[in-house]
Formats: sequence, structure tokens, C-alpha cells
Amino acid sequence: MLRTNLNFLSFIERFYASDSEHKNITLKVFPAGFRFIEQGEKIRNIYIVKEGVTKCFISEENGKDFIIEFLGKGEVVGELEAIKKIDCLCNVEAISEVTAYAIPDHFFLKLTEENTEFTRILLQELSTRIIQTSSRASFQQLYTLEYGLMKLLKLQTEENIRVSKEDMAAYLGISVRSFNRILKQLKAKNTFNEDDGLKKLFD
Repeated sequence: MLRTNLNFLSFIERFYASDSEHKNITLKVFPAGFRFIEQGEKIRNIYIVKEGVTKCFISEENGKDFIIEFLGKGEVVGELEAIKKIDCLCNVEAISEVTAYAIPDHFFLKLTEENTEFTRILLQELSTRIIQTSSRASFQQLYTLEYGLMKLLKLQTEENIRVSKEDMAAYLGISVRSFNRILKQLKAKNTFNEDDGLKKLFD
């Protein structure tokens, strides 16, 4: 539901601290709602999240969005585009205020060639991503949308963020209309309490 990579975060924090002049990597802060990677644009920086929560999503030609994943501490974005030298495949937007390490694409590629620890962690990250993507596909086949919604509400509570109805629907791969229908079903079943975040969706 929320991907993190504390090994990657630990590495980049140590690397950043060792470069006293911060010539190659900078620390940037993005407000909630700011889109710092744009689908279709050329990648200039690869980002590793230090604090905060982002959403990675694809905007379809029909105007609908599909959220691939929510990303937190230590997650990297823009690395595939830098490696393949292609335009950005998706958008990445801050849900809460986000602090991230920005690595210029040319320096990122240099690290992959010269720093074995960095390359090892990156390969582990890419492997984990494939596994988690497969697991999510299985999850959506085996479990009900109601269960997926309850996991989203748990994420919202644990990270102290607000995920909109539109984003929840986009993550579950359904329309907002279908999402509202699920909410009504849950309300009728009395399956939520005052603290789980679901009640707020009816306010």
C-alpha cells in the first residue's frame, strides 16, 4: 500500500552528508499537491524521498488517472527514465509535504556505473517493485474492493494524511461513482467506527 526503502534512504543520507558542498545532490521540499515529475516530460532529476508521502500515477487520454502506488521514505522515482533515456512514464505528486534528495540524471548514471553499493540497492529496489506489483495484481483479484478501501483508510490514519475519494478510486481502479456505491454499502453494514477515517468521507 505504501512503499518504503529504508536501505536506500540510509545510503543517500550518508552520501549527502559526505559531500560537504552538496555539489551533486540537493535537498528539495515540495508542498502537498505539487507535481514534481510530469508524465511525458524529459527527466532531469531522480528523486529519493526523505520525508512525506507521494502518489505515482498515470494520466490516461480519457482524462482518468490510475494510481500505481503510494511512495514514502527511501523510494526512488525517475530512475527507469534515466536508465532507459526515455520521457517520464508517469506523474509523481506530493500528497503531504515532501522532502526529497534530487540527483541530476547524469550523476545518477555515474553512480550506477561507479558505486557498487548504490547499484546493489537500486537492483534490489527494482526487484522488489516487480514482486510487489505482481502481489498487488493478485490482491486485487482475491480480495474485495471493501477490503482494499479499509487498507487505504488504515494508510491514511497511520501516515496522518488525507487521501481524497478521487485518489482512492484511482488506486482501486474504479470510478468515483462505484467508489461511492461501496461507501454506501459499508455505511449500511456499520463496518466503520468514529476513528477509522471512513466517517469523514460521508461528511
